Formats: sequence, C-alpha cells, structure tokens
Amino acid sequence: MFAAVLNRPGSLGPQTGKRSRGELPLLALERRTAAGAAEEIGSLDAAAYRTFNMVIGDANGAWFVRGSGSGRPRVIGLDGGVHIVTAHDPNDPNSARARAQLPRFQAAPPPNPDREDWSGWAGLLGDRTGPRGAAINVPIEGGFGTVCSSLAGVSADGRVRWLFAAGPPDRTPFAPVTLP
Repeated sequence: MFAAVLNRPGSLGPQTGKRSRGELPLLALERRTAAGAAEEIGSLDAAAYRTFNMVIGDANGAWFVRGSGSGRPRVIGLDGGVHIVTAHDPNDPNSARARAQLPRFQAAPPPNPDREDWSGWAGLLGDRTGPRGAAINVPIEGGFGTVCSSLAGVSADGRVRWLFAAGPPDRTPFAPVTLP
C-alpha cells in the first residue's frame, strides 16, 4: 500500500491551529488496505487541516481524496491507467502541469519493476522543461519546488520496488530503498 499527500492551490506550508497534513499518509498506512485507508481519511474533519490532495493505493485499487478545508474529505476511486495528481484534481485540464505532463507519461514506456527498468519515467521526473507551472521537476523558488522524487511499483511476483532520489531528480540519482 502507498499513500501520498499534496497541497492544494494557495495552501503551501503550515497554518496556526491546523494539524499537519504530513500525519495523513501515516494515518492511512495504519490500515490494512487502501480501501480502508481511503474510508478512514474520508471520515476525518477536513477543517482540521489546510486543504490537501491525497492518493492512496494498493494492488486492489487506488483512491484520490480531496480535503477542501471544511466538511469531510471527498473520496474518489481512480480507474486503472496513468493519472497525474498535482495541487488540483486528478488529470485536471485546468492544471498546466497535468495538461503538459499527462500525455508524456501516457506515451512513455511504463516502469517495469520485473526488469528493474524505470528509465522512461525517471527521465520524465528529472525534466525541468516546459512553460512556467507546467514542468514536472520544479526549480526551488520561494519555498516551493521539487526536493525529492520516488518511483514505486510491484513486480509480477508481488515484490514491492521503491526508488528514491533524495534531491531534485535531474541532479540526484534514483537509488533503491530496502523495504521490510
């Protein structure tokens, strides 16, 4: 299972009186399944956090969770295939990054964890080209930018693979992370 959280537009950084969104993936990973984790996050008080997007998945499915800052977070099932989740909803055509990058990831050879072949997507994650707001690897400016990247997958025999670049992926190589 995996869980990742992102900021929504205009919500960079902490805010007095709000819980850290960094708690959310940890809370999700306490569940045994992604479906259970999505249900758990969807039951929270979204007003306790600054706005967030979250992606939760396992071998049985994936979910997008939008915390809008009030009420309960909205949980949306993701169908199979390639999706881009930014500070906006999945594949949102109003997101310059999603518009520019989704076709590139869909056209690139997908990672193949069985052969340890991540080259297509690793190259895309390191790319800084594109109009402002559309690059996938964002130069750090004003406290915002790409500070690390991950590639994760499950091989046909069920082994989980995780590669991590502990810095911007155009300057920091991806290295395997040993998982328990």
